Amino acid sequence: MQALPIFFNIAQRPCIVIGGGDVATRKVLMLRKAQGQITVISPALCDELRVLAEQGEIAYVPAEFHAEQLTSACLVIAATDDESVNEAVSIAAKRLNIPVNVVDAPALCTFTMGSIIDRSPIVIAISSEGNAPVLARHIRSKIETMLPAAYGRIANIAGEFREQVKAKFTNMPARRRFWEDVLNGPLVERVLSGQEHAARELLASLLQQTEDAPTRGEVYLVGGGPGDPDLLTFRALRLMQQCDVCVYDKLVSKEVMELVRRDAELVFVGKSRDQHTLPQEEINQLLARLALEGKRVLRLKGGDPFIFGRGGEEIETLMQHGVPFQVVPGITAANGVSTYAGIPLTHRDYAQACLFITGHLKDGTVDLDWQAMARPNQTVVIYMGLVGLAQICSNLIAQGVSPDMPAAVIQQGTTQKQRVVESTLQHLAAEVAAAGLKPPSLTIIGEVVKLRARLNWFTPAE
Repeated sequence: MQALPIFFNIAQRPCIVIGGGDVATRKVLMLRKAQGQITVISPALCDELRVLAEQGEIAYVPAEFHAEQLTSACLVIAATDDESVNEAVSIAAKRLNIPVNVVDAPALCTFTMGSIIDRSPIVIAISSEGNAPVLARHIRSKIETMLPAAYGRIANIAGEFREQVKAKFTNMPARRRFWEDVLNGPLVERVLSGQEHAARELLASLLQQTEDAPTRGEVYLVGGGPGDPDLLTFRALRLMQQCDVCVYDKLVSKEVMELVRRDAELVFVGKSRDQHTLPQEEINQLLARLALEGKRVLRLKGGDPFIFGRGGEEIETLMQHGVPFQVVPGITAANGVSTYAGIPLTHRDYAQACLFITGHLKDGTVDLDWQAMARPNQTVVIYMGLVGLAQICSNLIAQGVSPDMPAAVIQQGTTQKQRVVESTLQHLAAEVAAAGLKPPSLTIIGEVVKLRARLNWFTPAE
């Protein structure tokens, strides 16, 4: 993010527009919606602006631009067809620390105006930071179709009751939960169907019925998938948006974390090999304690919480404390990463079984079931196997697996930082070391790896 998205109150404050043509008109009309006091400075005006000036809706100064004209403005917009004038406006405004927008010249702007969806008092602005305004308008049109005009009326009704709710509920979490329950209930449908009086009566009734009682906590054990946020489930995203606290580990991608509720408390618990911010037993107790305090706790894990995610251990502790919970499966790394690498885990010509293995045991060793891993006609997927990769490969070869067996290691699969080293069992460890691959990574061993040459479809941007 290169620009801070803010909503700027310009009501009854002086705004200056340099330029008198059609482009300037569009900006003037937008500023008028926000109730700014507008002065247009230009040698001449187009017909629409002339009418507004004659009606007293805007002030008009028939003059060329001079820097001293800006001194009283709270913001300035340059909308002329003269690049030298636009640049002069930008320089003068910046020198005075006045926010300035120069139409179609992002480099000269200190602020840009997004593509706006107006459901006042609900307002949504979409920005491409000046790079692709047509794309921003395209996105706006899609959101417009999904957002009924009545949402503004819902916001107005909520505003009417805001002080009553604030007086009823003494703490922010309780108020937030009340509004979430209201907005997930029948009130919204009544407003959408035009029954605003009935909606107000319903809200008043709910306010009388609801007690300001201690809130009951809950834990959401959510699989965050292998990294690509588009692979999250709808249910996962919904719970991510309603949590009070998010307890997360290192395997959750930055892009997925961006979708967690903005005002949620974030608690990082580490969980990488040989480096745990909190031991697992303490994480278990932390989840229970937070929920018993009345908080909705999101336990966000990379991949799936029940596949090498120790989710079972966590909910055992929650059950011992009587803490309610729900579990949301995620796309495990084996599925997501192999797919983005173009390697199917099963194929009728190469593999009729798939074995998921963790690359190191609880005691830190790699004393695995080598005989099971060496069986023919199967794919072996190894989680957390990078550190012991050389030992894994040599032990499998010792068990009779061909040194030429295709194998691959995928780093940060499904993300724009995905890297793949494809080799044979004999040379895999050396080539991965030479490539400098780091966790998180996934190892796939089996004949299916040779299909990558034909099925590789995902090309990371980086």
